Amino acid sequence: MMNYIEVLTDKQLEALEKQFEELASGVQEILPVGEFKAKLAKSIALGKPLKVKLGLDPSAPDVHLGHTVVLNKLQRFQAYGHRIQLIIGDFTGKIGDPTGKSEVRKQLTDEEVKRNAETYFKQFGKVLNMDAVELHYNSSWLSELNFEDIVRLAGKITVARMLERDDFEKRLAVGKPVSLHEFFYPLMQGYDSVVLESDIELGGTDQHFNVLMGRHLQEHYGKEKQVVITMPLLEGLDGVEKMSKSKANYIGIDDTPADMYGKTMSIPDELMVKYFKLLTNLPVEKINDIELSLNDGRLHPRDAKMLLGRILVAMYHDHSAAEQAESTFKSVFQKGILPEIIPFVSWEGSLQIGILDLLVELKLQTSKSEARKMIKNGGIRLNGEKVADDNLLVTIEDGMVVQVGKRKFVELKVNQIK
Repeated sequence: MMNYIEVLTDKQLEALEKQFEELASGVQEILPVGEFKAKLAKSIALGKPLKVKLGLDPSAPDVHLGHTVVLNKLQRFQAYGHRIQLIIGDFTGKIGDPTGKSEVRKQLTDEEVKRNAETYFKQFGKVLNMDAVELHYNSSWLSELNFEDIVRLAGKITVARMLERDDFEKRLAVGKPVSLHEFFYPLMQGYDSVVLESDIELGGTDQHFNVLMGRHLQEHYGKEKQVVITMPLLEGLDGVEKMSKSKANYIGIDDTPADMYGKTMSIPDELMVKYFKLLTNLPVEKINDIELSLNDGRLHPRDAKMLLGRILVAMYHDHSAAEQAESTFKSVFQKGILPEIIPFVSWEGSLQIGILDLLVELKLQTSKSEARKMIKNGGIRLNGEKVADDNLLVTIEDGMVVQVGKRKFVELKVNQIK
């Protein structure tokens, strides 16, 4: 590749350094760094945007902030005028990514893939300008491959290389099967990069093997090799496990403003800067200033969390919702009073009901066992009074306020059926 850095003007070199600093901020790894800078320089010199790829197998369409780590980085590429290639794996999704799996994954149907993809589009639009995104379905080229093409593709990689994957190695070590079709997943993901001639591919650190496959295959097919950028996995609200709905340590992008703000206030102090880097669109200099201010005591962690909460709610709702969420939080948690706005729930059931049944019926808890744990932990209140007895028989009253934890409130509107 020509050294385009040498032909850039001083102004273009300044722009290159700024773009490189921002796009490299918060990443886990860039492979290789030199080629990444060279690609940015070529883009600036020729006035030609880079093609930045993200592959998705729509198997779990409920997006939380952990998923937006990669999306936020794509948004920054998009802000610099680069083209985002969003690959919907309607073909690879039927196989299922084996990454991190201890057993063969269930294959998705065409209907499941299509339904999940549509959900992704809607949620991703909260981060990306979807009108400027290239949407591709990899079935449009993968389904056209004949058996001879597939054999040639498989010939580009060795079995030994495939078995370097930790998940395959671990499964074989304990006698669990590795199906042959799973070997084709990274090959097909890599082939996507060959077809689209991607310049950059993004993925989480758990996608390291898969995204490097695109670089490997592009070289075999005589294409310019893509640069791989991996993003860190985001710890959830517990500060330990990866953010996950199954771990109940997540902030959903569809959470209400009050829930999103309130959950943000429970983030461990030591993760504050990481959340700013990976989840917000603040300039690098501003984030560096926040980090320095936290370290030297000029900024209290509580105030940093309140700023983060406002930013996140404004990003996924609007500024007015962010102000209201902060006002509600201050009222409820700092002053100890009920929020001004509590959602009403129409009650048409019995006027006497056990507390566990009530919580499940209102969908404030998923099961009686979970409700019992919450009561034991002191997290249930009726009209502001803490519930200590999980056998309590509740007499339903019009206007009764049921509170679960610090953020969930409902007011009952009795609509008794005659």
